[in-house]
Amino acid sequence: MWADYGISVANTSSSTLSESASKELLAPFGIPFAPEHKVDTPSQAVEAATSLGFPVVVKLGGDAIAHKTERGLVRLRLNDAAGVEQAATELLAAARPEDGEVHLLVAPMISGSRELIAGFLVDPQFGPTVMLGIGGIMAEVIKDVAFRPTPISDSIAREMVSSLSMQGIFSEFRGESAVNLDQVVQCLTGLSKVAETRPDIASVDINPLIVRTNGDIVAVDALVEMGERSISASTSTRPGYSHEQFMALFEPKGVLVTGASTHPGKFGFVSLHNILASGYAGGVFGTNLQGEQVLGIQTVADIDSLPANEIDLVFVCTPASANPDLLRACARKGIKAAFLTSAGYGEAGEEGKKLEEELIALADELGILLAGPNGQGVVSTPVNLCAQIVAPYPPAGAIGVASQSGNFVSSFMNYARQSGVGISRAVSAGNAAALSVADLIEWYGTDTQTKVSLAYVEGITDGLGLMTRLGQVAKQKPVVLVKGGATENGARAAASHTGALAANDAIFDGACRAHGISRAATVEEAFEAAATFATQPLPKGPNVIILTTAGGWGVVTSDALARDGQLQLMQLPADLQAMIDTKLPPRWSRNNPVDCAGGETRDTIPEVMEMIAQHRDVDAVIYLGIGIQANQARLMREGRFYPDNGLERIVEYHERQDARFAQAAHELSLATGKPILVATELAVADPQNAGVEAVRASGRLCYASGNRAVTALGHLYRYAVHTGVATK
Repeated sequence: MWADYGISVANTSSSTLSESASKELLAPFGIPFAPEHKVDTPSQAVEAATSLGFPVVVKLGGDAIAHKTERGLVRLRLNDAAGVEQAATELLAAARPEDGEVHLLVAPMISGSRELIAGFLVDPQFGPTVMLGIGGIMAEVIKDVAFRPTPISDSIAREMVSSLSMQGIFSEFRGESAVNLDQVVQCLTGLSKVAETRPDIASVDINPLIVRTNGDIVAVDALVEMGERSISASTSTRPGYSHEQFMALFEPKGVLVTGASTHPGKFGFVSLHNILASGYAGGVFGTNLQGEQVLGIQTVADIDSLPANEIDLVFVCTPASANPDLLRACARKGIKAAFLTSAGYGEAGEEGKKLEEELIALADELGILLAGPNGQGVVSTPVNLCAQIVAPYPPAGAIGVASQSGNFVSSFMNYARQSGVGISRAVSAGNAAALSVADLIEWYGTDTQTKVSLAYVEGITDGLGLMTRLGQVAKQKPVVLVKGGATENGARAAASHTGALAANDAIFDGACRAHGISRAATVEEAFEAAATFATQPLPKGPNVIILTTAGGWGVVTSDALARDGQLQLMQLPADLQAMIDTKLPPRWSRNNPVDCAGGETRDTIPEVMEMIAQHRDVDAVIYLGIGIQANQARLMREGRFYPDNGLERIVEYHERQDARFAQAAHELSLATGKPILVATELAVADPQNAGVEAVRASGRLCYASGNRAVTALGHLYRYAVHTGVATK
């Protein structure tokens, strides 16, 4: 089954149990199987069917028979003894020599219009993993599944159910009762216990789990694969880097650029320029074989000519062949951290991998933190450090970035510049030969300048270790992750780019959810989630009210809340409706979304927003429509009648109003401790709009649409639930 989902099971050798043996093994763990008789002859089948009561099902079973349906070895809806005898005779005649010893299984005919699938596998990257999905013969086509690593608690099992897309199947359905979720939970936690207590089992497939008309679930088929487990894990015994070494990387008292150049197109020039241009106040040094002056810095021909114990960080722009001697010389000067832009290492084939391993061993021996190689640089805004070979330099903020791709570090910093939500630290880990993304995120978890970690990863060689380490950080601070290689094509590209295989995406997603890691689908979503964590409080519950100045915006944002599946477009409380009635004309929506319907006066928006935010049942607010007045003001400024005809005064009023609304949202969020997200397409369509600029000036993100605000809020809410801040 698992191959149908593109999933490999981690076992080196395996044997499949018969259906009856599989059920016998699983039943003590709480899997709800139907009563069943194992017999050898048609007459025994008739006797078993009579005792069970008609209608019945008869199957041909055996240790070598795994896919009965595909071979036509199942007879359904047998209503009398003659039908059972005939079916049993035909099934025994259909046995093949390779089937080995066979038998007949007789069971009641279980009916239900809904089918689920459950099981567990041992993923090569993430270890024992439980699965729940929509089952039946269309399971491999629908592929609506949820995976979570073991152990599975009751709450995780319920969250697996709520994460499936086809939620309607669990509710009352065509006159049938809602699914008994307690039984589903028992099944999933039972599978988790199987995985934990039976290391000789490689996988379990229960398909289908039929939902009866009363909502109870019954497992009618099971397949257990016995086998030896093989899980990829890190074999590294390297000690972690110390806080002193990280401070040498991020807050050095001096920086050395090796290979400094007078040519403005070379890394040795660009990196030195960026360090100086960003306002770094520490000592700046450079080496150059000719000892030239570069950008006012007098370089030296060799490192031994530099002062001792005045430099913490070396930024390496020299070829790979020169780097071993360079590191030794740096160690003699007391340098504790090195960032290598040099290529020609692990990404360049077997010889490059060997050079990389030798370099790591040397750096460890010398006590030097090694970042890269093949990276773009390091940024640390608390000390105005921009030691990188590319632009940009972001505004200061609270987002710590770690990426296996330098390009995405640049992307995140570009978003920071555009949005005004800044960065604390950022490292493109390059090959991540010694300093990994997990190392960086663990340190960000201790960094007082960082509120949230934002990471991009591609290849994963130790999924279980990565999730465990990032999950520990997520207990204290949010971790947002975006992964390349989520599709087959992406995985193939990631393997060629990093030399490591991408893990199955559904299992990776389940591991992130289980460990409280906020997994984003896109780079844009990842930055916006991180920016939201950095600037908004966590919600205490799922109840959201939308405040809008136009109906359509509220409708599509309501749709986005419905798609989220966990956030709630709450019913407008009667007392809140009565309060809003005092501020808006009778034509307002009198519902959630709160559509002002063009009835705003000078103070309406701040006053209504305060009523909403202060209400005890409201957990979060999304405000749509900021910037409308300032947008009209822009058109008036650009028209040929400005500044006459009283336009100058009204333009200033419009712009001042939108700025007030943005400030009101900020101040109310601070006062109530509730997230208030402001959204308008003007965030990207006209970033100079007074309303957008005021949101940016408050330090918060202005979302480009209600949909994107909902997505970001969803990340906040799920993290709040995971950490116990919010209720479900």
